[in-house]
Amino acid sequence: MLPINWWAVIVAAIIRMVVGFAWYSPPVLLKPWQALTGVTPESMRAGLGKAIVVDIVASLITAFALANIIVASGITDWLNGALAGFWVWLGFQATLLVSLWGYENRSLRLIAINLGNNLIALVLMGALLAVWR
Repeated sequence: MLPINWWAVIVAAIIRMVVGFAWYSPPVLLKPWQALTGVTPESMRAGLGKAIVVDIVASLITAFALANIIVASGITDWLNGALAGFWVWLGFQATLLVSLWGYENRSLRLIAINLGNNLIALVLMGALLAVWR
């Protein structure tokens, strides 16, 4: 078992959620995201409890996985931590979401909105997890 700083994992998970909260807020990208997904304010409110629980779990798993990658790689500086977050984003999230365009004909604009959120979150999480041991 690798030596993981659980407080750093929790804070990194919170960072992911805060980035998402800001990214999908009304002044930023909520309206375009809603238009592309068909999610209405009413359906958002109805599913908010489940969405928050899923986001907490997903954020913790993402932070834990990224922490393991960073610790196993011996990364201890913020720049290389941010780069690890970038490579995880590019290799796993970007390729997965872009494949949805190919197989499911999803909107590239929606994919770009979601990828932007994930990129910022993973880079910040990687930087934090690298320096907070």
